[in-house]
Amino acid sequence: MKGSFVKVSYERKRYWNEPTLTVWERAYLPEIMRGLAVTSTVFLRNMWRWITGRKGALTTYYPEETRADYAPLNRGKHVLTQRPDGKPQCIACNMCATVCPAKVIEIEAGFDATDVAHPKFPIRFEIDYSRCVFCGLCVEACPEDAIRMARETPGLPSGDRHRMWLGLEELLTWQPQRDVAKPYPPAGGAAAKGGSP
Repeated sequence: MKGSFVKVSYERKRYWNEPTLTVWERAYLPEIMRGLAVTSTVFLRNMWRWITGRKGALTTYYPEETRADYAPLNRGKHVLTQRPDGKPQCIACNMCATVCPAKVIEIEAGFDATDVAHPKFPIRFEIDYSRCVFCGLCVEACPEDAIRMARETPGLPSGDRHRMWLGLEELLTWQPQRDVAKPYPPAGGAAAKGGSP
């Protein structure tokens, strides 16, 4: 009895709604030809429009053109807002870097003892756009309204990863915004008001 095996045949389960192919569909060649006909028709129609100077059905020459259904609240490239004196509104609290699911924000904090209202500021603020998922959580987490996302994404698609790291200067100057929700007085004004007696 040792070494003998009983062969059990396995029967595949059949479902009540299992699709059945017709003879025409089982031949495959007619279905392949039908698919090629649909693809060729769309291709030739769009090619003819392009040759005659009209646009194809879905072609949009971004960033020069945007589609009519382009989302008005699209989350694009980040912007660091500025205080009236041109310094970043950011206080380097690292809340945006902490909440970022892709961990693409790197901040190095500096300290300015002369600025009473805003002593902490970023020396280095970098975002790695090769990994950013454009979720907008950094904007939601910022307590100072220091980071925003513009609608556009100019110059972001790139073949070089090193060009996808954007630093403090570019984030402050590519689309400068100074209309912050929580404005700070300039450094001189804060020191004069809160000066020692």
